[in-house]
Amino acid sequence: MSKYDQLKKEAYEANMQLPKLGLVLFTFGNVSVVDRQFQVFAIKPSGVPYEELSPEKMVIVDFDGNVVEGTLRPSSDTKTHAVLYKHWSSIGSIVHTHSTYATAWAQAQRDIPIFGTTHADHTTAFIPCAPPMSDEMIKGDYETETGFQILNCFKEKSLDPAETEMMLVGNHAPFTWGKTAHKAVYNAAVLEEVARMAYLTLQINPNAPVLKDALIKKHFERKHGPDSYYGQ
Repeated sequence: MSKYDQLKKEAYEANMQLPKLGLVLFTFGNVSVVDRQFQVFAIKPSGVPYEELSPEKMVIVDFDGNVVEGTLRPSSDTKTHAVLYKHWSSIGSIVHTHSTYATAWAQAQRDIPIFGTTHADHTTAFIPCAPPMSDEMIKGDYETETGFQILNCFKEKSLDPAETEMMLVGNHAPFTWGKTAHKAVYNAAVLEEVARMAYLTLQINPNAPVLKDALIKKHFERKHGPDSYYGQ
């Protein structure tokens, strides 16, 4: 028995949701889950197919990306997760995928406009796309710099990671997060669907207007505002 067994189980179950939801092919993605008490997180091992995963194969690492427990190499994106956990204390889980539509927007280097109420139900902002990484950052510790690429994007756009729990890394792919693993995975699925809807909207009408402010405010606040009334 390990004190990290429950954390590994949570990470395993969250990772297994990605192929079920159609968000990953082969080994294109990972989920991590944090334990703030021990200042560690569990993450998928690098390059291991989902059908071969088990809770025991999850790797425990600290906020500097060092392996604390586990015999396999952690995900190649581990240092990116570590940077985000270190700087955003409110998040409990991170998801990275290369889901088709969200990745297409990232490759196009475009924020996803807020065209409809599905988007507004989850954030009042355009889903941001961080600019492609500079040559200097690429030459550095690439995965660590990816974390700072995300942080810098949110700082420059004055976005709150507690309100906008999803983003795109330019020319790369999406990242999402949440207070729980369930919410982070949910956000990954929502992001892919919103990206698909936005793409289709522009095919139907390349000049489609963005959602007006009153509807953005109404739909976000009915789910997340002080007087929210959506759900039980």
